[in-house]
Amino acid sequence: MNIKQLRYFYEIANEGQITRAAKKLHIAQPPLSQALKALEANLGVLLFERNGRQMELTKAGEVLYEKAKTIFYKIEETIIEVKETGKGVRGTLSIGCNKSCFSHIPKNISIYQHSFPQVKFQLIEGDSYFLAKQLIEREIELAFIRLPIDMNGFDFLELPSEEYVAVVHNNWIDDPTRTSISMKDLAKIPLLLLHRIRGVGQFEIIMDKFMEEGLKPTILCESPNVDMLLDLINEGLGATIVPQSTLLKQNTKNVSVLKIVNTTIVSKSAIIWLKDRYISKSAERFIELFKQK
Repeated sequence: MNIKQLRYFYEIANEGQITRAAKKLHIAQPPLSQALKALEANLGVLLFERNGRQMELTKAGEVLYEKAKTIFYKIEETIIEVKETGKGVRGTLSIGCNKSCFSHIPKNISIYQHSFPQVKFQLIEGDSYFLAKQLIEREIELAFIRLPIDMNGFDFLELPSEEYVAVVHNNWIDDPTRTSISMKDLAKIPLLLLHRIRGVGQFEIIMDKFMEEGLKPTILCESPNVDMLLDLINEGLGATIVPQSTLLKQNTKNVSVLKIVNTTIVSKSAIIWLKDRYISKSAERFIELFKQK
């Protein structure tokens, strides 16, 4: 098996069809089919199940595909590293971000652009689970996420923590001038809470606080999208509990933002990146901006 055969196999697996893979590789279909047959004969295993025109990986194919993916990631990262030597900071920096963490980014991109004007940014939004997956699949290089998250396989820089606040529609409070609220009072209001697609996150942290006080709140809605929740609150549907920075650009005309008393719920966030991946100079310099604070 040589690198060309491995590349052919890898693209067939990615495309799911020999026809599409041949177009991507800019070669004719018959030579690609012959190369695959030669590879299977050399290894003594079937790598694909042929289902009409569709190609589905066998167990042996899945093993080879994962190994091939790692090899080609390393090759691509090596090429980037070599090209960056002596060329300074340039290219495209792909960053993932929770919506509730976005307040960390705009000012720092502005500062960064003054020093490194040849760098462009690609921003992808998602919850912490989704962004961790995007890092593993090399779709992004850095991610700004809310903790907790399984840090196995990641390096990270923890960002300043902040307290949660309650956002309550004014219809649900008796005094519009009040500045605080207890967990006991929040348990009497329908709640709309952030909840990750998968994994433990803010929802579980908040529910644990209610349980510690022997309270059973009414959960009206769960969503990973903070903007959706705040829009619903603005329409009078109840209250939510979110990190304070998520409210920087929100319309709070119909709601009250209240400090939660008699308990402390702290939101922690971090920048994370893959341990085993080459970090580009553009990513290193961006991380350094946050180390200075």
